[in-house]
Amino acid sequence: MQSKGAIRFVAILLLLASLWQLSFTLVANRQEKKAEKYAEAKAEAAMTAAAFGKVAEADKAFYLDSIRKVENRRYIDSISSEKIYLGYTYKDVQAKAINLGLDLKGGMNVMLQVQLEDLVKALAGGNNAPEFTNALALAKERSIDSRNDFITLFAEAWEETSNGMPLAQIFGTYEMRDKIGPESTDEQVIEVIRAESESAISNSFNVLRNRIDRFGVTQPNIQKLGNSGRILVELPGVKEPERVRKLLQGTASLEFWTTYTNEEIEGYLAEANALLAELQAAEAEAAPAVEAEAAPVAEGDSLLAEELKQNESEAAAEAAMIKQNPLFSILQPSGARGHACIGYAHYADTATINKYFAMPQIKQLFPPEFKPMWTVKASAMDPNENIFELVAIKATSRDGKAPLDGGAVTDARVQYGNTGASPEVSMTMNAEGANVWARMTKDNIGRQIAIVLDGMVYSYPNVQSEIAGGSSQITGNFTLEEAEDLANVLKSGKLPAPATIIQEQVVGPSLGAESINAGLISFVIAFLLVLLYMLFFYRGAGLVADIALLCNVVLLFGTLVSFGAVLTLPGIAGLVLTLGMAVDANVIIYERVKEELRAGKGLSKAIADGYSNAYSAIIDGQITTLLTGIVLFIFGSGPVQGFATTLIIGIITSVLTSIFITRIIFDDRVSKGKSIAFDSKLTRNFLQNTHVDFIGKKKIAYIVSGALILISLVSIFTKGFTYGVDFTGGRTYVVRFDQPVTAEDVRAAALAEFDGAVEVKQFGGDSQMKITTQYLVENESTEADNEVENKLYNSLKGFFAADLTFEEFTSTLDNPNGIISSDKVGPTIANDITRDAIIAVIIALFVIFAYIAVRFRGWTWGLGGVTGLAHTALIVIGFFSLFSGILPFSLDIDQTFIAAILTIIGYAINDTVVIFDRIREYKELHPKADFRQNVNEALNSTLSRTMNTSLTTLVTMLAIAIFGGEVIRGLAVALILGIVIGTYASIFIATPIMYDVTKKADAKKGNK
Repeated sequence: MQSKGAIRFVAILLLLASLWQLSFTLVANRQEKKAEKYAEAKAEAAMTAAAFGKVAEADKAFYLDSIRKVENRRYIDSISSEKIYLGYTYKDVQAKAINLGLDLKGGMNVMLQVQLEDLVKALAGGNNAPEFTNALALAKERSIDSRNDFITLFAEAWEETSNGMPLAQIFGTYEMRDKIGPESTDEQVIEVIRAESESAISNSFNVLRNRIDRFGVTQPNIQKLGNSGRILVELPGVKEPERVRKLLQGTASLEFWTTYTNEEIEGYLAEANALLAELQAAEAEAAPAVEAEAAPVAEGDSLLAEELKQNESEAAAEAAMIKQNPLFSILQPSGARGHACIGYAHYADTATINKYFAMPQIKQLFPPEFKPMWTVKASAMDPNENIFELVAIKATSRDGKAPLDGGAVTDARVQYGNTGASPEVSMTMNAEGANVWARMTKDNIGRQIAIVLDGMVYSYPNVQSEIAGGSSQITGNFTLEEAEDLANVLKSGKLPAPATIIQEQVVGPSLGAESINAGLISFVIAFLLVLLYMLFFYRGAGLVADIALLCNVVLLFGTLVSFGAVLTLPGIAGLVLTLGMAVDANVIIYERVKEELRAGKGLSKAIADGYSNAYSAIIDGQITTLLTGIVLFIFGSGPVQGFATTLIIGIITSVLTSIFITRIIFDDRVSKGKSIAFDSKLTRNFLQNTHVDFIGKKKIAYIVSGALILISLVSIFTKGFTYGVDFTGGRTYVVRFDQPVTAEDVRAAALAEFDGAVEVKQFGGDSQMKITTQYLVENESTEADNEVENKLYNSLKGFFAADLTFEEFTSTLDNPNGIISSDKVGPTIANDITRDAIIAVIIALFVIFAYIAVRFRGWTWGLGGVTGLAHTALIVIGFFSLFSGILPFSLDIDQTFIAAILTIIGYAINDTVVIFDRIREYKELHPKADFRQNVNEALNSTLSRTMNTSLTTLVTMLAIAIFGGEVIRGLAVALILGIVIGTYASIFIATPIMYDVTKKADAKKGNK
């Protein structure tokens, strides 16, 4: 083997790099456990405090969980900027740790759709011309089944329905006069509408991002999905889905406020600080002495205080300072003159400060017009982005509302001033807004006006002079990104493009923990089974393969972490599948080495020839699987993408370890004169010297397969499928009861509430049910969600032995019973998923056909391979139709099932490629031999490796099916069927079909 030293060096380097990447996960987990212990200690201390006795019994669990959440976040915040691992801060370490999907850690996954139809209507100024309304209706109808964005569909619809009317006639409104004129072409108008839509999507994205930041979620993920107007939000650990729904779907409110200056408010702040000290001292005196000793105000009351403490004596001094200055210990007063900012605070302390300002005794100290509001972004003075500014808003109107709202803004754009040094924001208002704006700026020259969205201050620029005419320039040393964000915020008032939830998934923490345990158990068992199988079958060589497999696992996890991939439950299934597939290459190599040894070659020569002769089959098989994995990644979403990611990375690392690491070990042993066993007495002659006439038995195989396909088709067209909610749309809930129940009883109770639109199946044990309903499927509002959950609660509450309130039933808050997970899929998303699934399967089959046809230089080879795959997929699909509702686990047709079908397509072709590769080799070695003889000999000679590659993968999937949990059992069953049927098809369908078609094609050539 050439360059053995270089390969060894690279392999060691990659392994060390992977271990380095994984070390961050270990460190992050250790710190998170410390945070959990700290939070639990605080919760236990709270249980002994006098205040806990005043909490209603029903609210105590929520109260304690809130303390755990706040204190956990407080602890994490306190170490976020500390160097905890080789010069890395906790924030750095957490960013490099492996990300768990929501199905493993619990939380909420939401897909929101920005309603661009409403935006287009608004830009048209309420125009009701028939041509316009018809084009809108047609675009909306087509959006259900199209992958194009709404603006493109509207442009196409307008071209069909406009009857020659110029689009400028619809959108040439007063507000759009600067962008659209009478001479504007339809293409120019569409570009303006597209720019406005992109602005609306960006603004919705920014509003959602800032709302989520305020929600206090650890490691949230929010991303725009192309130009579709869809925004994906993932919130790990969320336990209040109803609150999240309201937060995400609430209408953004843009307001302009006048402000106080710091010197006008600082005196009131001092009074508030003194009064708080008195109130807290009085409360401490009233509390029992024992409790006062048990819960002293020692540490942890403020992050600012904790960061200042150096030793025990300083801690005591800090505690005394906090008692004397409860407000100023967490709010640093601003010393700036003539400035609206009155103080600075760590974001973890903002909630406490808000609570202080809301106290009636404190509130009455300040002017009635005073409204404290926080900046949406951290202060520029804080490099760690933890310190926020408190702005003193002045509400001068009688009703306490802002004197000017966002509806007055007609346009806002980024431009560069006369100097061109930094970007500024140009803002234009309508006539009514311009009058109010002129009055506001005239009365506040030398002061600041705050621009507020969702109760958060985005900017508070200085007023230099009265601004008449409604046109203003806002400067402030902005970066281009900051200027664009502010322009989008200012335009949010005039762009009515609300974001609505069209898909939602909630996974409770208990189900997430169970999924982690099931996933880890199945992974470990599958890993051990593969190690033992290889050791049993190939002895010393099997041990080498096991070492390579261990290296593969390290490389795989290290690569996942370095790429920032998210590990999901289907992703774990992908990892387990990778374990089986990883040793497939070793099986192909070892069987080839055994052939060379039986041919009389020495060990060194047999190993060298075995590797070189196995390369083509290994590469071809892995590339076909890789191609389907890429298709799956492109067309899948969420957990399915996680499955595809692990599969793709696993294929690459498997090839590297199974070929290079094993070869290095073998060469080292051979160079030292040591022997290596490639079999045992029990396995030495496994499927050797067989002389089966496979081609002669093809008619029997065709009859058997034809019967199976016929049964599948009959079941598909008569019985049909049980579709998952992601294909039909609707809502699915997994409900856990505190006692055994039957699906029949639960179904009967639910039918009465849902008017027949409900399906109930056992999900796991007999105290857990999966309930799917299409009741109000077209209604995606929060009100509809609440109505469905109320009906579900009313129908099921009688099945619980202990009383369960509606709040306990719907909350995942440390509640073992009730709804432990839920899915909501709107009809639009369901159509998209169905369309993408069909496209993905067709593309995968076409790609494999094309690859095999090119690789084996004949379309007949590609046809044989694809026919075998289609045969396998159809029988698996038929099985899911025929046995749905009969077997004691879910056989739903959903995204995960499609992932399984695509994986089957990619994996099942492996065996076919190995056989085709050997047939090609035999044709080259024996060009004059009968084609039938070459095919039969190739099938017989590869029989051992075909069975072994299938068995190694089969045992891993059995581990998933038995130990992996209910959530991915359907996926495992589909893959098991695919492996068994695919192995059969590669021998009895794909190869005979290729043989028959090739013979006919050759016969036609001979006749010509």
